[in-house]
Amino acid sequence: MNHEDTICAVSTPPGEGGIGIIRVSGNDALTITDTLFRPRKNKLLLDAATHTLHYGQIIDPSTGALVDEVLVSVMRAPATYTREDIVEINCHGGMTPLWRTVALLISRGARQAEPGEFTMRAFVNGRIDLVQAEAVMEIIRAKTELSLKAANEQLLGGLSKEIANLRDRLLSLIAAVEAGIDFPEEDIETETGTPLAEEVSRIRNDVDMLINSFHHGRILRDGYATAIVGRPNVGKSSLLNALLKQDRAIVTDIPGTTRDVLEEYLNIDGVPLRILDTAGIRHSLDRVEQEGVKRSLTAIRSADIVLLVLDGSTRLADEDRRVLEEITGKPAIVVINKADLPRTLENIDHPGTEVCLSCRTGAGLDALRHAISEKVKKGIAGFHDHSWAINQRHRTILEQTKESLEQSLESTRSGLSPEFVALDLRAALDSLGLIIGATYTDDILEKIFSEFCIGK
Repeated sequence: MNHEDTICAVSTPPGEGGIGIIRVSGNDALTITDTLFRPRKNKLLLDAATHTLHYGQIIDPSTGALVDEVLVSVMRAPATYTREDIVEINCHGGMTPLWRTVALLISRGARQAEPGEFTMRAFVNGRIDLVQAEAVMEIIRAKTELSLKAANEQLLGGLSKEIANLRDRLLSLIAAVEAGIDFPEEDIETETGTPLAEEVSRIRNDVDMLINSFHHGRILRDGYATAIVGRPNVGKSSLLNALLKQDRAIVTDIPGTTRDVLEEYLNIDGVPLRILDTAGIRHSLDRVEQEGVKRSLTAIRSADIVLLVLDGSTRLADEDRRVLEEITGKPAIVVINKADLPRTLENIDHPGTEVCLSCRTGAGLDALRHAISEKVKKGIAGFHDHSWAINQRHRTILEQTKESLEQSLESTRSGLSPEFVALDLRAALDSLGLIIGATYTDDILEKIFSEFCIGK
């Protein structure tokens, strides 16, 4: 990917809106835009001061036809998002004027930006590191206040500082070990033995703590997986609709209506819940329903919380008992539905929380939300005061780092030559560098930034 040319892209979502923004970045951003822009006052953009806003029109140079009435922002390097000259064209928010303007920019020498290319340039030009670049996408995808807070803390360098601190400590150790190797004539004592092992162990333990934050991060990013399970016709889909306050799932009195797992998001106390409405679990000869039951059982195994729905107006059925067995060992809430009808269901011997409610009247829904909130708080308790947490890429690299550190410990305790210890410590240092982008390859960058939207 060429980082020297000038790129452009629509940076606002597709569709109709009050304003649509086109971003242009590169050495020729001002020159190219100036060929299309007719200012209200006869003043070239090339002469405009940085961080100023200019009113005018976008004109097709080949025909002189008006494309749109716009406001143009001028931002000069290096105090910009990409550390390059940036122009942002604020058009009316329809796709026709936006894409017509982009086409004109391309015809004058700009190039359509690749996904995430503006943020990649911010990274390549040293304005942000790789962890902060990933945080930009986390902010865009944030579903709750907590996930937004975590992404912002990561963007401000919370995780980067932790990684930088670990790298500094490793560099100090490597310098101490290699000093005796590189300058034997100076009679420098090589760092070995117990002091070295103790410091490597401390670094390894800190790496372990970062690895353990992955579960917390997965919840913040993807939501607390909450499976609604039970036999057919106990009110699982009705419960989903009641929690969402909308008719998301089809509800009928015909058993087996839900054949697949429905997925929706719900915000409870700032934590996103990924609600999974599953097919009723029962024995069936219907191949489609069998597949639905199979997916329901998979959902139970992968869920962070299980909401077991029982019909309070009937006695416990064999199918209910089967579901109770399936959720053994899982954090669960037993939801006794149909509380508006006389209760026939006997007391349930289950260690989970029990909540009685009526999906038809809404009575008891607040109690269920509170019970879910308490389960969530228990699940995310014990983490540090910071709100950021690692993602899957970080976790994989940190596990490689931990492996190298453990290998260096083994070399130290086995009394191997300091060269072997230094080699393992260097491997750990290089791995940590991959997280923040101190070391990287083009394929790593392409993989990360390909997940971005075009225009960011």
